[in-house]
Amino acid sequence: MKTDALAGLFKALSEPIRLRILYLLLEKGELCVCDLMSTLELSQSVTSRHLAYLRNHNIVQSKRVGVWMYYQLTETTQIELLPLSDFIQDSLKECVTIAADLDKLKQSKCCE
Repeated sequence: MKTDALAGLFKALSEPIRLRILYLLLEKGELCVCDLMSTLELSQSVTSRHLAYLRNHNIVQSKRVGVWMYYQLTETTQIELLPLSDFIQDSLKECVTIAADLDKLKQSKCCE
């Protein structure tokens, strides 16, 4: 990974909402944008803007299924950044905000 790409990665993750999105994707693997909206209590436009930022930095990738957009981590994120991903999960596992996000996500039923 080049220094510019690594700097872009850290810049992308320096925003709390994007870090929360990353954590949720690390935990769940793949999520619909509507699940992220309801979990993070954000509008579609704000959620999509954060996801686009992560996509532009090759952290997440998207796919369309019908009318829904699903997001998951890229292969680069899953393989090359595994130590960083492990660090993020370990560091935030006791975070009250993250625990609340996970509880809200369990209750989300927007794509069913």
